[in-house]
Amino acid sequence: MFKQVTPAPVPADDLAAALAPFGQSRMLPREAYVDPAVFEWEKGNIFSGWHCVGHAADLDGVGAQKAVGSGPNGILLVRGEDNQVRAFANVCRHRGHEMLACGGSAKRRGIVCPYHSWSYKLDGQLRKAPGFDATEGFDAGQFGLTELRLVNWHGYLFVDPSGTDVDFADHVAGMEDIVGPYRPEDLTVVARHSYELETNWKVIVENYQECYHCSAIHPELSKISPPTSGENIDLPGDWMGGWMSMIDEAETMSLSGRSGGVAIKGLSEQELRTVMYLVGFPNLLVSLHPDYVMTHLMTPLAVDRTHVECAWSFPKEALEKPDFDPSYAVDFWDLTNRQDWAACESVQRGLSSPHARPGPLAPDEDGVYQFVTRVARAYTGTR
Repeated sequence: MFKQVTPAPVPADDLAAALAPFGQSRMLPREAYVDPAVFEWEKGNIFSGWHCVGHAADLDGVGAQKAVGSGPNGILLVRGEDNQVRAFANVCRHRGHEMLACGGSAKRRGIVCPYHSWSYKLDGQLRKAPGFDATEGFDAGQFGLTELRLVNWHGYLFVDPSGTDVDFADHVAGMEDIVGPYRPEDLTVVARHSYELETNWKVIVENYQECYHCSAIHPELSKISPPTSGENIDLPGDWMGGWMSMIDEAETMSLSGRSGGVAIKGLSEQELRTVMYLVGFPNLLVSLHPDYVMTHLMTPLAVDRTHVECAWSFPKEALEKPDFDPSYAVDFWDLTNRQDWAACESVQRGLSSPHARPGPLAPDEDGVYQFVTRVARAYTGTR
């Protein structure tokens, strides 16, 4: 997946247990969720490879700029004069100051460091270095911003800060036929909710990868989509996931099962009757519905803290309806999210106990196994 220098600081025996065949395996070691050293390793070895940094539509117009991540994975996203989005290391070539603070945004015809006013063109070339005009031997061409690998895939922006991860096509292998029919690049983000969770990012993914818990904490969801329906899929790339079906009376996932929008054009009968839940490893969760697409973009902040931005996108035909109200989808998933968040934060508190030990996986948790083994292989340095 990426070039690794040292293995993760987790017990080797516990990793071996996590990689045992399904039905015999255990969850990841407790250290994976509570040890700051493991979190730092993940930042340098997992989140330094391909990961999602947002929607292309967030950079609205030439000159739009946004800073995401911090420290070794600090990234500056910029929409250039050619309307293409580029990614740069968020580091001025003079003294290393950030061009924008993490989470900051701007819109201007150039990129300007707020420290000493070095300025750059939107393609990263150095435009002006105050005081260096008459400096002999100063070559502005040597001091452009460092450009990073970026791919705009169906409107989602993915960056590889390390520059050493696999080809992007290998990262998303098997996904085009699944995501393509929904054309998320043509949908419009209508609503966003931001959440800050007191839990490790992996706990959120593990929760997303199973509905073993749905009957217990999601009565509203369970009425519309039977918890035992569907199955997980086996993909050759770095993504994973599965589908669940809806009851015959339902049109989509909402409190009533009714849709307040319109179906996405061109979907198959199977796609109109199911919801596909995908994990874009490591930090993007994509839920494909018959009439909207929902994403959860995770930004790990600490070993026990994660920011999640949830976004709901709808086809333009829905937005053209005079009575369109996205709350039928937003309210349903905000309720479901908060039920999940309470469970995830409780898991994190439980794992902080020195008595916590890796537990077994239930027969319905094969999706969790997909994710756990993906992480465990990363910890050992293998794909």
